[in-house]
Amino acid sequence: MMSESAYNASLATLYSLGKFGIKLGLSTIKGMLRGLGNPQKGFKSIHVAGTNGKGSIASTLSSILASSGKKVGLYTSPHLVRFNERICINNRPISDQDVVAAYEAAKTNYQGSRKPTFFEYATAMAFFAFGRHHVDWAVIETGMGGRLDATNIITPVLSVISNISLEHKIYLGNTLGQIAKEKGGIIKEGIPVVTGARQPVSIGALKTIAKKRRAPFFRLGSEFRVRRRKSGTFTYYGMDHIWHNMSTGLLGNHQVDNAALTLAACEILNRDGIGISLSNIKKGIAGNRWPGRLEIVSRFPFVLLDGAHNLMAARNLARFLLDHLSDKKITLVIGILDDKPYHAILRSLMPVCSKVILTRAKIDRALPPETLYPIAKEIVSNIRIIPDVDDAVKCAIKTTPFNDAVCVAGSLYVVGEAKAMLESKKGDYIPMPG
Repeated sequence: MMSESAYNASLATLYSLGKFGIKLGLSTIKGMLRGLGNPQKGFKSIHVAGTNGKGSIASTLSSILASSGKKVGLYTSPHLVRFNERICINNRPISDQDVVAAYEAAKTNYQGSRKPTFFEYATAMAFFAFGRHHVDWAVIETGMGGRLDATNIITPVLSVISNISLEHKIYLGNTLGQIAKEKGGIIKEGIPVVTGARQPVSIGALKTIAKKRRAPFFRLGSEFRVRRRKSGTFTYYGMDHIWHNMSTGLLGNHQVDNAALTLAACEILNRDGIGISLSNIKKGIAGNRWPGRLEIVSRFPFVLLDGAHNLMAARNLARFLLDHLSDKKITLVIGILDDKPYHAILRSLMPVCSKVILTRAKIDRALPPETLYPIAKEIVSNIRIIPDVDDAVKCAIKTTPFNDAVCVAGSLYVVGEAKAMLESKKGDYIPMPG
């Protein structure tokens, strides 16, 4: 039987690889997967890239396929609380034993000139686990970019690119066009691509790649669209169907667009005879949950967790707070990573909040709260610095009246630490039902 120490030792070694940074390229992952027998060739896959919404789309597609009777692997990043969350089978994280087996297999079988990065190891481990469990399908979310992302070793049956905005400029480029080209690198010869990109320069870059690779191109607002209803449902106008009274289990107006991309993907899959029924589509899309993204974890006081880790996500969160919590005073607990536009993120979120606690996740890339303070002080007068995330969230809940709200945001790492602490304190707060 596997010991807990073997699991902890494997993760300790994996996490230590973070100090070697990010290295984009496919030669190392090719070597790792070759040593594992190329498990990625043993299942059908869907590849999901983009700036925001990748995880929501990927998890919803996984839920729909699972509802249709398929055995489905889901690979996403980052995790919130435990590494296992990155690698799921039928939406359940793999076991600790599976993590150790995958790590040992990847470590033992790789022979190459460069030490693999954390993400390359995680990707190889995911594909190994999916092969070991004989999944029918795998939904694979890219890490950063697309063209040189370790996940781009697969040949999927469908590519999805959610949307494009400025991010990771050091690695992907300084303009929307450059970033779109990098993300469009997942488009394969003759493989259909679905996208929610809206800016003309992004659309143009993706269309150019798709045309060059003879990949059928389907865009939200062109080949398919949605109409939101006051009831909270929406109607999907697709290439082959019109579906009324659709609803998503994920909160936020932007999730309707993510759902539209998912529905378009289902239409394209059904053209190939996959056989996904409307009832299973509705069940999968309505029943899906994606932790740490507009996740309500308590109601007295109201506690909301949302990564809001880039500017677009911060604006979506601010819109949600305005639309749904305007009757409450909001305490914002926020920590931001050093590669994010923290000025703009703070200016988007803080005007809707009455009190702010600045904090810092336990990761080298986290900005010191003191760096955020001068900008925050220009917007909200009631500000505290509490560097430890656990202490910051406890303080926010303790000092917030039951009828008001706490929002934890700015980084998925901050949200992950908050979620772990709150789960360890079950019973201290009243969770939302369902």
